[in-house]
Amino acid sequence: MFLSKDFIETAEGLRFAVVVNGIEQDKVLCFLRYMHTSEGWLKVDTEQANELLTQQHSHYLHYSSVLDTYLHAVEIPQILKHHQPRQRLQQLLNQANLDAIETDLLHLCQLLQQGGVDLTQLGVTGSLLLGVQKSGSDIDIVCYNRAVFHQCRELMSQLLEQGALQDLYEADWQDSYQRRACELSYADYVWHERRKLNKALVNYRKFDLSLLEPTLDTESIRYQKRGSVIVQTKVADDYYAFDYPAVFKLDHDEFTEVVSFTATYTGQAQAGEWIEVSGQVEQTPEGLKRLVVGSTREAQGEYIKVING
Repeated sequence: MFLSKDFIETAEGLRFAVVVNGIEQDKVLCFLRYMHTSEGWLKVDTEQANELLTQQHSHYLHYSSVLDTYLHAVEIPQILKHHQPRQRLQQLLNQANLDAIETDLLHLCQLLQQGGVDLTQLGVTGSLLLGVQKSGSDIDIVCYNRAVFHQCRELMSQLLEQGALQDLYEADWQDSYQRRACELSYADYVWHERRKLNKALVNYRKFDLSLLEPTLDTESIRYQKRGSVIVQTKVADDYYAFDYPAVFKLDHDEFTEVVSFTATYTGQAQAGEWIEVSGQVEQTPEGLKRLVVGSTREAQGEYIKVING
């Protein structure tokens, strides 16, 4: 099964991050993140990725009729290798001669295991998954069980208090904010992020924890875009706030929920809070409406922010 946070690799030396669970039209929906060059694996941004595929590999460009958006997709026979976070983490936990970042990952996993976390429910994605990490790389942990994910968050809070983990420094927050390039002010961004308890430093190296429990099928219903809007509304339910995509059920006369496809707004609000949402309106043929934040990879002009915090 292909899951978000996995990577797939093709014979042309392209590595795509899987962005949607499952397949569509016998294709894995994804986005190009790395290309192989004479100097090794090169990470590419959105513009570079689209330009490369347009000029050289246009068969990987895809319009998703389910998501009503353009992204990348690879047919299953074209996949040379499937990189899976769970398998990679178990490999690293049993590997000798670790480098500095792998050693920090091992230390983090030991702290979590000592706190009672089942490591078989975790995986590692990003550069560590692909073995292309650099000395300054972050650690990206994926949790495949909801209860274990929240157990990790609570444990991270305790470990921060004990000093076993470190809080992000100002420079770390600034770097994170710049990389996200989100629509919030810096102060708003940090306020929302601090209370999520899903990122910290281990041996002064930044790591993130994300939830991926593939139980919520939000894309079996076809939506069509109906333009952009800014809405203030109350969050009725935050059970899926940390999922991918994140879902916030609303107490609103017109819109049933906010769905976020960008990690910036995962866990952004809690039940009972009032939020302001700038996003795209999507509607089913039956007339149900939702708000979508992250309708494009950059999510320009789109955001979720608490307005009664």
